[in-house]
Amino acid sequence: MPLEGLRVLLVGGAGGLGAATAHLLRTEGADVIISSRSHGTRADITKHEDRARLLDSVTGLYGLVLFAGNPARGSGEDVMHLSHAVNYEGPILLAREAAERMKTNGTSGSIILFSTMQAVALFPGSTAYAAEKAALLHAARILAKECRGKANVRVNVIAPGVMAAGMAEASIASGKYDRYIEEGIIPRFGKAYDIARAVRFLLEPDSYITGQVLSVDGGITL
Repeated sequence: MPLEGLRVLLVGGAGGLGAATAHLLRTEGADVIISSRSHGTRADITKHEDRARLLDSVTGLYGLVLFAGNPARGSGEDVMHLSHAVNYEGPILLAREAAERMKTNGTSGSIILFSTMQAVALFPGSTAYAAEKAALLHAARILAKECRGKANVRVNVIAPGVMAAGMAEASIASGKYDRYIEEGIIPRFGKAYDIARAVRFLLEPDSYITGQVLSVDGGITL
C-alpha cells in the first residue's frame, strides 16, 4: 500500500541511515519530518519539554521512527548515565507519548525503535551501550502489547548489524570488523538502504506485524 500523504517523523534522522530512509519514504509520497539535536526540527528527546514540543509540532502523525542513540563507549558512571538517557529513557518515553497521542486521535500508526546487534547477541566491552538498547527492545515489546487490539498502534524494533553508515563507519574504516567478511560470517557490510527498506516494510499501512525485532545484520547474530 502507498505511503502517499502519511506523516512520518524521523528522530535522530539527520545521519546516513536517516537520510536514506527519508529519501525512500519521500519517493513514495510520505510527508517526512526530520528531527535531531542539530538539524531539521531540533529537539533533545531526553527532555520532557522538548518531546512535548516536538509532538505538538507534528499534527496527524502516522509513523515515528527513532534512530536516536549514542555509542556510549566506556564503562564509567557518567557514561552509564548518559547511555541510559540517550539509548533508553528518551526514546522509550517519546515512543510512549506518541503512542498515547495516536490512540487518542484514533490513528492506526506505526512506531519503530532502533536497537543494535549488541542487544541481540553478546559482544565484550559493550555493557554501557548494549544493556540500554536491550532494555529499549524489551520496553518496546511491552508497549506493543499495550497498544495492540482496537488501538492498533504497531510497535516494532530494528536491530542493525555492521552498517557502512552512521556510528559504525569509523570502526569499519579502522578494520575492526574485517574479520566478519574474511571468516565468511557476512557477505558484505550493511548499507543505509538495507535499513531504509526495513523501515519501509514496518511502516506498511494495514500491516499485521507488531511487537517484533527485525535483525538487519547479514547473519552476524546467528
